[in-house]
Amino acid sequence: MEKIMTVEQFDKILQEKNHFLFLKHSITCPISKAGYDEFAKFAGEHPDIDSYFLHVQEARALSNYIAERFDIKHESPQAFIIKNQEVVWNASHWNITSKAMNEHS
Repeated sequence: MEKIMTVEQFDKILQEKNHFLFLKHSITCPISKAGYDEFAKFAGEHPDIDSYFLHVQEARALSNYIAERFDIKHESPQAFIIKNQEVVWNASHWNITSKAMNEHS
C-alpha cells in the first residue's frame, strides 16, 4: 500500500494502472480505522492489485478531486476499485470489507 498526497500522483496512477484500489482514510476516526484495516487485509491478500490511500486531513485537495472526478460524494472512510480509469465499485464506513472487495475485484 502506498500513500498518495497529490492530484498529480493520482492522475499518473490513473493513466498507468488498469486496475487498482484506493482508500480515503481519516486518521482521527475509529470507523475509518476499521475500514483501513479491512482495506489493508485485502491488499495483503492480493499483492497483484496495486493499492493506494490518502489521509483526508493531509490531502484534502486530492480527496475533493477524486469526488469531483468520479462524481461520487466524498465520505470517509471510502474505498474504490478502479478499472480502466473508472470506478467499478465504492463503499464507505462499515461497508468496506475484505469480503466485499473480493466480490468486486
